[in-house]
Amino acid sequence: MAGFDNFNTDFYQSSYSVDDQNQGGYGYSNADDPYSKPYGQYDYSQPMGYSAPPGMMQPYAGQIFQPTPAFTPASTQSMYSSSFEDEPPLLEELGINFDHIWQKTLTVLHPLKAADGSIMNETDLAGPMVFCLAFGATLLLTGKIQFGYVYGISAIGCLGMYCLLNLMSMTGVSFGCVASVLGYCLLPMIILSSFGVLFSLQGMLGIILTAAIIGWCSFSASKIFISALAMDGQQLLVAYPCALLYGVFALISVF
Repeated sequence: MAGFDNFNTDFYQSSYSVDDQNQGGYGYSNADDPYSKPYGQYDYSQPMGYSAPPGMMQPYAGQIFQPTPAFTPASTQSMYSSSFEDEPPLLEELGINFDHIWQKTLTVLHPLKAADGSIMNETDLAGPMVFCLAFGATLLLTGKIQFGYVYGISAIGCLGMYCLLNLMSMTGVSFGCVASVLGYCLLPMIILSSFGVLFSLQGMLGIILTAAIIGWCSFSASKIFISALAMDGQQLLVAYPCALLYGVFALISVF
């Protein structure tokens, strides 16, 4: 204990006392500072909050329920209205022209009528698809479900005629144009299958009618190919493979 007393005596001595707490410490005491007053001596009548500079306090001049728009368009119309007006019709984008379809149909139904090469040299598959579907539907009325054969033979025949016409013509032809012409010229074959619903085509009358329909289809197709590809003097050469193709469709209709 004696050693501890000596250690306590020799400890670092300071001149700080409890009475110094009433005075401002560390040199920050200020008589004018409102925060240095004791409790109960503050003047609460004066606002003690933050005060903004005079230039920043401006009253709101607008209306609450009608805000001012940040952007005013130059025109009252929408920005998308002009783009929709400039777009072509949907049928034109799909390549469906009913006027051309009607003209091609009349050209096929009238074999002696001159074909317009500018109209026939188009890739129009709307009419051929309808005619193929109608041909299969008339076969269905006779109890023959031959949709697969109709589309399969059509694809093979179009591919063969495409290769043959590109070898024979100087300008060349597209596969879509070949499919379009052969599809439109299938229209007389629909008439033959419609007759097959009413009576049998396996008699003498049916054979004569079938031969006439095959000649009609092949003559119309060769006429259109000659006018569209400028193949003068080669109509018989083009009509022969066309007759072979439409002869297969006639066999499906008869048997």
